[in-house]
Amino acid sequence: MRDGHSAADHGHRHHYLPASHVRNERRTLIVVALTTVTMVGEIAVGWLSGSMALLADGFHMATHAGAMAITAAAYAYARTRAGDPRFTFGTGKVGDLAGFTSAIILGVVALGIVVESVGRLVTPGPIAFDQAMLVAALGLLVNLVSAWLLRDDHDHDQHGHEHGHHAHAHAAGGHEGDRNIRSAYLHVLADALTSVLAILALLGARQFGWLWLDPAVGIVGAIVIARWAWGLLGDCARVLVDASETDLIADVADRIAGPGDVTVTDLHVWQVGPGAHAAIVALVAAEPQPPAAYRARLAPLAWLSHVTIEVSHCAQAHDPAGTPTP
Repeated sequence: MRDGHSAADHGHRHHYLPASHVRNERRTLIVVALTTVTMVGEIAVGWLSGSMALLADGFHMATHAGAMAITAAAYAYARTRAGDPRFTFGTGKVGDLAGFTSAIILGVVALGIVVESVGRLVTPGPIAFDQAMLVAALGLLVNLVSAWLLRDDHDHDQHGHEHGHHAHAHAAGGHEGDRNIRSAYLHVLADALTSVLAILALLGARQFGWLWLDPAVGIVGAIVIARWAWGLLGDCARVLVDASETDLIADVADRIAGPGDVTVTDLHVWQVGPGAHAAIVALVAAEPQPPAAYRARLAPLAWLSHVTIEVSHCAQAHDPAGTPTP
C-alpha cells in the first residue's frame, strides 16, 4: 500500500510558501527603493562635489541594493510560479537559493572591506572627518529604517513548528525559516554595523590622531560580517541539498513506530519551504493498517506538510524487542 498524501486527495497543491510571503516581498521592495534612492543621491552629490567618501559609500550601497533586489525577485518568482507543475515540491526553496546568493555577495563585500582597510593601514591618507561622519550617519539612518521594515514581528507564521524540543534560533534578528528575508536583514544590518564602527573610528581618529583606528575597525567589522555570511551560507546550503536534522527524523520515526506494531525501514525528511517539511516513510507490519492510520500518528507535527507512506506486510515484521526479524 502506498499513500502520497491521501488516496482521495485529488488536486493536492504543493504550495509551501508562508503566510508572510507577500508581506515580506512588499517590505523588501520598499527597502530596495529606499536604498536605491540613497545610493543614487550619494553618487550624484559625491560626483558633483568631488567627495570620494560619498562616492565610495554610494557604490558600497549599490552592492547591497543589488543583493536585496535578488531577494525581492526571489519572492516574486516563488509567488508567480507557485502553481507551476514543473516544481514538483513547490517553489518554497527559491528563497533559500536567493539567500545563498546573497550570502556570497555579503562575503565578497566583507572581503572588499578587508582589502581596502589593509591598504589604508599600509598607506594612511588624509580623512575629511566631518564629511565622512555625515555620510556614515546618513547610511546608519537609512539602514536603521530598513532594518525596522525587515524586522521580525514574532508571529512565527512562517515557521509554525510545534515539535517541542526542536527550535531554530538564527542570529541577527531571529528570522526563522524564511532565509530570504533573513539575507536582506543581514545586508542592512551589515551596513548599519559598518556605519556605527566608522563613526566611532572617525571620532577616535579626530580626537586622538589615531588614523590607524579607522582601517583597524573596518577589519573587525568585516570579520563580523563574514561570520554572518558564513552562517547564512551554511543554513541555505543545507536546505538546498536536502540535508535533514536528526531530531526531525527521530520525531517522525518515534511517532510512527512508537506503538511498537511496525518497523520503519526507510525514512526521509527534508524542507520544502519556510517552516514546511516533506517526509517519505516506508514501514513493515505484521498487521498492516491503511496508510491514513499511520498518517494520523503524524498529525500533531504541524511543520510536516507533505507525507508519502508505503506500507508492506510481513508476518514477522516486529519482535518484542523492537527489532526487525528475518
